[in-house]
Amino acid sequence: MLFADSMSLLWLSYYGLSLLVLLAVYFALALFPRLPRLVITWCVPGAMWMPANYRLPLVEEGEFYTGWAPSAMVAAVGFFEHSASAMRTGLLWAVLGVALGAGIGIALWWWRRPLPEEHTPPRHQAEEAPQPTRRREPVIR
Repeated sequence: MLFADSMSLLWLSYYGLSLLVLLAVYFALALFPRLPRLVITWCVPGAMWMPANYRLPLVEEGEFYTGWAPSAMVAAVGFFEHSASAMRTGLLWAVLGVALGAGIGIALWWWRRPLPEEHTPPRHQAEEAPQPTRRREPVIR
């Protein structure tokens, strides 16, 4: 089967679903101004996409399974297993991902910000608009 025991497909589906979450967060924050909306929107995938390494003990004594997982998941597993080192590592990488996401949000806002308008003194309206001419009604002879 294509998707049976496939770690790459697991990661692909995780990132696909996280893109849906990214869009949902962006549209959910539509009432906010653009800068806070972009910062909060990119903090969420920063926390979801930042990887962290983990180490789980196996059934055999002294054997461990190591790998990579999203830092939020590493921190959650560390919390449930009462493992301070796993939780500290996961939270550290998650906070770093949030900071990186906030930086991306600020960079996107800076790149697409509206340019300030040149300050020009207002002209007199009399000089600007010519006098309207009177409309002539059509005459049938």
